[in-house]
Amino acid sequence: MTPPAFPSDPSGPDHLSAAFQALADPTRRAILERLADGPAPAGELGDGFDISGPAISRHLKVLEDAGMIRREKKAQQRICHLDPAALKRASDWVDRYRQFWDEKLDALEAFLKSSPSKGTPPRPGGKRPKTTKK
Repeated sequence: MTPPAFPSDPSGPDHLSAAFQALADPTRRAILERLADGPAPAGELGDGFDISGPAISRHLKVLEDAGMIRREKKAQQRICHLDPAALKRASDWVDRYRQFWDEKLDALEAFLKSSPSKGTPPRPGGKRPKTTKK
């Protein structure tokens, strides 16, 4: 038996892989955008896409397995709800690295602005190459 494509526990150790894999597809991102406006029947989520009902169902399964949506059975319909917790975890992960690189780039900018010369960088040993003026 092959392991599932996504972890069954969206808060488990590989939740980020599942979240980013789910977000990698533009159709799934569009479905999430629609669900941001509120719950919707699974059948209606496929409206406007040029793909089959079974393909939409597979996209919904990927989103559900990644913990981004949950489906509730109401009479004959499956109502899909956005579950923002998985998106929050992915966003938090990205924010941590954004903050890291922002700090590094700010430090580099401050260093470059405080450097005595904005010309040619010094060579090893601290000596600048000689330039000839024409």
